[in-house]
Amino acid sequence: MNNNVFQFASKMKPNRGLLAAALTLGSVALASAQVTPPPTPTNITPQAGNTAFLVGHAIGSQGYTCLPTPTGGTSWTVNPARPEATLFTDAFGQPVEIITHFASINENPLPGVTVPLSGNATWQSSFDTSKVWAKAIGSINGGDDPDSCPNNGAIPCLLLQSLGSEKGPTGGRLLFNTTFVQRLNTNGGAAPTTACTAGQTQLVPYTADYYFYKQDK
Repeated sequence: MNNNVFQFASKMKPNRGLLAAALTLGSVALASAQVTPPPTPTNITPQAGNTAFLVGHAIGSQGYTCLPTPTGGTSWTVNPARPEATLFTDAFGQPVEIITHFASINENPLPGVTVPLSGNATWQSSFDTSKVWAKAIGSINGGDDPDSCPNNGAIPCLLLQSLGSEKGPTGGRLLFNTTFVQRLNTNGGAAPTTACTAGQTQLVPYTADYYFYKQDK
């Protein structure tokens, strides 16, 4: 590197105010963008009065663990798969990370919600660290709908309902008002079909589109 450039770079300090402003503007721009989900079958369509406000294109994996079955065998599907994914949007022709997806303990459950020890599906904003936890309430198999779930053999397309949400530490709200999440256009991610030994794990790559909904005002 040129010495002058190195000296200039070494003197630069992060401007926290500008960074915070950029993140805030990014959240606002994402939340205000027009989002049009594909038509979906009734059982994976959110209730009337909820509108999609955000979509992320996910690249990740479904993690499977081989466990004993009640009949004395083993199976990859005794427990649900654990998701790990990064969600992107397109900005000026480039993919930009907007959300991370994983399983975690619901830290702010809605009244009456029982939090399982295995946690709930979680989405966390990469801009303001707000979160939403959700549970699947509707499902169709991959390949069952040409508009929203066209890929045979893929993990199911889902409708998930919010079980709780949390603002970011500085009050960020990008995902805080989420009511429903749709997982659509899935590809890959299905459980292994091979024989397995208890305790064995396997990550299966998948892609999907996640649509986030909030209640109409």
